[in-house]
Amino acid sequence: MRISKADIESLAQFRYALRQFLRFSERAARQAGVSPQQHQLLMTIKGMHGRPWANVAEIAERLQVSHHAAVALVTRAQNLKLVKRTQGKEDRRTVQVSLTQKGEDLIAQLAELHHHELGRLSQILLRQLQSIGGQARKRAMTGSH
Repeated sequence: MRISKADIESLAQFRYALRQFLRFSERAARQAGVSPQQHQLLMTIKGMHGRPWANVAEIAERLQVSHHAAVALVTRAQNLKLVKRTQGKEDRRTVQVSLTQKGEDLIAQLAELHHHELGRLSQILLRQLQSIGGQARKRAMTGSH
């Protein structure tokens, strides 16, 4: 089974809605006075499961950047007083990066805006994901790719 025109249309619509969200996110970050990468850094730290900090290796992995790039990003955010570095309590070699109050306030503001935008785009994204997923399952069941 070949990928149909409808499959490609669904993928294109999904990508378009996703790109709309990403562009919104980039603009919102810039309007708040930070780069999109700094916003992603704050989101990564705030989004760590079970703790209020991340180490540089985790930041690099989550942002899909090199260790060196993650260190530079943390340094720039620290200069803006958005994050702070502290030595690990259990492993003194580990540097824990956490949000300052300014970083907390900024991520709360941006998260609210993003929540609203996702609500606006959610129906489009869900509809396209369901369509793409259903078509992929159908191909998998018939053994076609």
